[in-house]
Amino acid sequence: MATIRLETFIDAPIERVFALARSIDLHKLSMKRTREEAIAGRTSGLINVNESVTWKATHFGIAQKLTVVITQVERPNMFVDKMTKGIFSTMEHTHLFETVDTQTKMTDVFEFKAPLGLLGQLSEIVFLKNYMKRFLITRNKVLKSIAESNEWSLFLTGK
Repeated sequence: MATIRLETFIDAPIERVFALARSIDLHKLSMKRTREEAIAGRTSGLINVNESVTWKATHFGIAQKLTVVITQVERPNMFVDKMTKGIFSTMEHTHLFETVDTQTKMTDVFEFKAPLGLLGQLSEIVFLKNYMKRFLITRNKVLKSIAESNEWSLFLTGK
C-alpha cells in the first residue's frame, strides 16, 4: 500500500477551506486536464457524510470510473472519502484541517493499493505514487488559489 502525505498552507479561514475541499465543482475545475466529470451521486455542490460521487476521467489514456463515499466528517477539521468502486484495490483519502497562526494547514493523507499483486506494487513504486502526488498537488494549487481570492464565494454561495 502506498501513502502520500501533503501539507498545503492557505491564507483563508478554516471553514472556507474545509468547504472548498468538499466542492464537486471546484474539483472539476482543478481536474480539467483529465476531463473529470461527476456522473452519478452528488454531481455538484458540497459533498457530505454518507454521500457518494462517481467520477469519470481519463488517466494514462484510458477512460475510468471511480466512486467514493464520504465516510466521516468532523467539521471543520476532517473528512474522509473512501473508494467503493474503481481501479484501485483500496483507496482512502483523509483530509485534515487546522488553523496555524492566520493560515489554514490542509493535510492530505492519501492511501491506495494498486491491483494486480506484485505488478501493482511495482507500478506504485515506479510511477503511480508520483502520478497521484502530482494529481493532489494540482488540485491543492487550484483550491489554494480560489480560497485566497474572491472567487471562493462562487463555489460556496452559487453567486
